[in-house]
Amino acid sequence: MIFIVVKFNVKPDWTDRWLDLTRDFTEATRREPGNLWFDWSRSVENPNEFVLVEAFHDDAAGDHVNSAHFTKAMQDMPQALAETPQIISEKLEANGWGRMGELTVP
Repeated sequence: MIFIVVKFNVKPDWTDRWLDLTRDFTEATRREPGNLWFDWSRSVENPNEFVLVEAFHDDAAGDHVNSAHFTKAMQDMPQALAETPQIISEKLEANGWGRMGELTVP
């Protein structure tokens, strides 16, 4: 799978509107056949930082970045960003989430 984490530093005046701005993109991506997950989180230390954790089947990442909703999101997002997002994108042998071995809940 392709595992991606992106940090978005949003302008303070866009912080409360960020999830609305990205809603169509998020919903369309989640409907893609090769999408495994596409989840937003917000930093507890920096209220202007949103973190996107996403994953795709190996052969689906290309379809994602070539989609109309991806192109539109790349045009819409810059107005709300304080800087270029930071990304980690890696191909992993995993097929999804596993259980944490160091912490087990009975």
